[in-house]
Amino acid sequence: MFGEKTMAFDFKKEYKECYMPKDKPEIVTVPAANYIALRGQGDPNAEGGAYQQAISVLYAVAYTLKMSYKTDYKIPGFFEYVVPPLEGFWWQDGLDGGVNYRDKAGFSWISVLRLPDFVTKADFAWAAETAAKKKKLDCSSAEFLTIDEGLCVQMLHVGSYDAEPATVAAMDAFLKDKGYVNDFSGGRLHHEIYLSDPRKTAPEKRKTVIRHPIKKA
Repeated sequence: MFGEKTMAFDFKKEYKECYMPKDKPEIVTVPAANYIALRGQGDPNAEGGAYQQAISVLYAVAYTLKMSYKTDYKIPGFFEYVVPPLEGFWWQDGLDGGVNYRDKAGFSWISVLRLPDFVTKADFAWAAETAAKKKKLDCSSAEFLTIDEGLCVQMLHVGSYDAEPATVAAMDAFLKDKGYVNDFSGGRLHHEIYLSDPRKTAPEKRKTVIRHPIKKA
């Protein structure tokens, strides 16, 4: 209709199988996708720490790309979209893909935000440089990263991050019953997608997608 506002593309709605799983384990094949990524180590809760600084950079670059159509920089194939949920890949040395939630200082992580397919490496480089100037942020550690997760088990976790082991245990039991095992090899990692804003959502109500790479037993 004339004058009707076009709805922005929403990854959560368009890729429900990746972002809106049920609260019981399911097996999915996750296609390759491109991300803005930052790598780091340490406690994600540390005030002003590396993790919180990385999140600031991620969103600065993401919103520069999202709003690029209002600038002189034009991205071929661009369409308006909602910035997807924050995601994180987590590991700790010596745990073979497992996670010790009590040792937060021992975390290594890759924090990511998914990019629309039309964003190229050149577009990303422009956005990182533009965000650095505009926001007075060091965006030099941000990278354009392609991740191909492949075969995975995932489940919606509702509750605090520290309560995740119960959800992981349910996923592991499901895998054993179906003839699969976790496959933390070749850079495949524990993956979380944060559907709730922790600043605005009580811990017991937070929704997080937990995803593990798997293979046939």
